[in-house]
Amino acid sequence: MMMSGFFRFGVWQNFFRAWKNGYSGNLEGEGFTLGGVYVIGAGRQGILLEHREKEFGDKVSLPSVLEAAEKIKPQAS
Repeated sequence: MMMSGFFRFGVWQNFFRAWKNGYSGNLEGEGFTLGGVYVIGAGRQGILLEHREKEFGDKVSLPSVLEAAEKIKPQAS
């Protein structure tokens, strides 16, 4: 995302939302890496949820993570 991420309106919205809620960070590390969340089922169940950040601060929905986690079927031993 590099410098183009700095100029995106959504990035600034996410920054101010986090700042308003008291979240702080540091300036250590690369700073250009976007994250993601995966919920992977047991055995051959595969990926139940995939969320990749499209811009900095793009959060995954907690209810969708919980819903996906509830779909995980125990693997027979």
